Amino acid sequence: MTKIAIIYYSMYGHMATMCESIKKGAEAGGAQCDIFQVTETLSEEILGKMGAPPKKDYPIMDVAKMTDYDGFIFGVPGRFGTMPAQIKTFMDACGGHWQSGALVGKSAGICVSVGTQGGGMETVNLSVIPFFAHQGMVFVPIGYTNPKVFSYEETHGASPYGSGTFAGPDGSRQPSDLEKDVAEHHGKHFASITAKLAAK
Repeated sequence: MTKIAIIYYSMYGHMATMCESIKKGAEAGGAQCDIFQVTETLSEEILGKMGAPPKKDYPIMDVAKMTDYDGFIFGVPGRFGTMPAQIKTFMDACGGHWQSGALVGKSAGICVSVGTQGGGMETVNLSVIPFFAHQGMVFVPIGYTNPKVFSYEETHGASPYGSGTFAGPDGSRQPSDLEKDVAEHHGKHFASITAKLAAK
């Protein structure tokens, strides 16, 4: 069975919600899918001042465990138009995999959350892709395989790069049904492509 790991960072919970929808789709696509968080780099004091709620009870991803999986979807919230330090710290710890080629040929995808339209939805995706390139991974976007990505009737964060959501300037907006539907499709589509890559 194809094994997929979803690796995310979430301060206010938006990305956790999206990753749960992705997992649902990946499992519907026939994959085994596990959700992991990356290590928090901020202190409890700082998180408290920022009004961050408690983290969900998903395990922290150990870089060494990445070799157990066929593909990865990274849940990446935006920080000033790029990935946050927590995701960057995790990726920077993957130097051993880069040197050994352990991740070459494995599939990789992205789900993004940003505060506002024009707040970095595309640039956050682009900030992650170089990591895939250096590791020799195969980036699997969703393109427009789900017609809802074309939708213009309501605000949504989906793009041809992958699923996504807008949190709002104050973080109060939660992922919409449309965004969660696209995330579920994202997981199913990603599982299908990953299975083909893993079979080679």
